[in-house]
Amino acid sequence: MKSEAKKLGKNLKRIRTGKSISQGDIARLLSVSRSFVSNVENGKTNPTLSTITKLANAVGVSSDELLK
Repeated sequence: MKSEAKKLGKNLKRIRTGKSISQGDIARLLSVSRSFVSNVENGKTNPTLSTITKLANAVGVSSDELLK
């Protein structure tokens, strides 16, 4: 389970930085803390499917893209 969280985080960070979106931008869109976004990117938390969908929408990709 840990490796899936790390993979999700790595993909999120890659896509986010590629589009010049800050963690703060995502945090504001999702009404969560910036540290929550950081924890997702570092594989320290397992977000719900609903949150994964919201993260994907925030960076403009499909949920599948984040989970690859």
